[in-house]
Amino acid sequence: MKPMKKSLLTAAVATAFAVSGAQAAGISDDKVKIGVLADMGGVYADICGKGCVTAVEMAVEDFGGTVLGKPIEVISADDQNKADIGSAKVREWVESEGVDAVNGLVASSVTGAVTKVLTDNKKIALISTSASHAFTTKACSPYNAHWTYNVVALANGTVKPMLDAGKKKWFFITADYAFGHALEKVASGVINSNGGEVVGAVRAPLGTTDFSSYVLQAQASGADVVALANAGADFVNSLKTAAEFGLTETADVAGLLVFTHNAKALDPNIAGGMKLTTGFYWDMDDETRAWSKRFKDRHGSIPAMGQAGAYSMTMHYLNAIKEAGTDDGDAVMAVMKKNKPNDFFARNAELRADGRMVHDMYQVRIKKAEERSNEDDIFAIEQVIPGDKAFGPMMDQCNFLANK
Repeated sequence: MKPMKKSLLTAAVATAFAVSGAQAAGISDDKVKIGVLADMGGVYADICGKGCVTAVEMAVEDFGGTVLGKPIEVISADDQNKADIGSAKVREWVESEGVDAVNGLVASSVTGAVTKVLTDNKKIALISTSASHAFTTKACSPYNAHWTYNVVALANGTVKPMLDAGKKKWFFITADYAFGHALEKVASGVINSNGGEVVGAVRAPLGTTDFSSYVLQAQASGADVVALANAGADFVNSLKTAAEFGLTETADVAGLLVFTHNAKALDPNIAGGMKLTTGFYWDMDDETRAWSKRFKDRHGSIPAMGQAGAYSMTMHYLNAIKEAGTDDGDAVMAVMKKNKPNDFFARNAELRADGRMVHDMYQVRIKKAEERSNEDDIFAIEQVIPGDKAFGPMMDQCNFLANK
């Protein structure tokens, strides 16, 4: 027993030293620097892009512009949806420019590369718009905070109700990279476990403009539901093509990841009535409307859910720095996970040990033309989905938790 007591005492002293050291560190480089990395001009520009920069800047200003007496700085860059460009930029930010955390993060392939760089440097990833659940499972990290939504919540919120309504045969048109693959895989699991069948799938490269061949294959499959496992401009183009070829008249078309900007860009006669899952809607209540009005006045459009999420987690991050007394990644993340987020975006929320921020999600319906009172009147909220039902329990694939 004596060696064990000595070992425990040594560990306790080491832990106390680490904590006191973190607290003594204060603010590195005499400033807190947040980078916003996103697609600024491509297929995902509207769903995060410059709007995420705006949201993060709003959070910094609302926080007061300083933390622990030190200035907060926001910088941004375009990753062009390319993992090598994104990871190189973040490495430069961290190693040469003193960036403490990176917000935005859209394409899951980019996020996967970037989070490796951040983890190696013990810097925090504030993931606002990536969908893959890998960042809290097989690619988890003690420095990942995955905020707005993921493929699990999307599949649980959209696919299962359609299966319950008797839509059993499914065909996928899938974005051919990590996000699309993950969304198709998780949704297929929900389908198969609830008595449905996947009758086929095709994969389309990111940025595809001509979806005609993919839609024809879906049409020939005889599926009850054609699931669009894509997002942004790809979703808009694929749904428009489906309508042009008459697919929307013979099968249900399910958008598995639809942002307000995309729904707004579509003819209500095409998209009206579609049900989907979202993590935020600007017109939900007085609190969401007030923040969204400020965002629109500044940015020129209503916020997408990832942009609202970017604001929410920036505020949570800055509050954690204030409480921790330092911008040290380990100390800040410990406080972020200890305190429950609670704002216009994060309802009934917690940041789990695996880095997944669990919160209420919403099943919504795209309004038809005659239901809309103005150009921004897009969704009707039909059901609030509690976070534990949407995101499900923690899985056992997170190595840093297993090694604790």
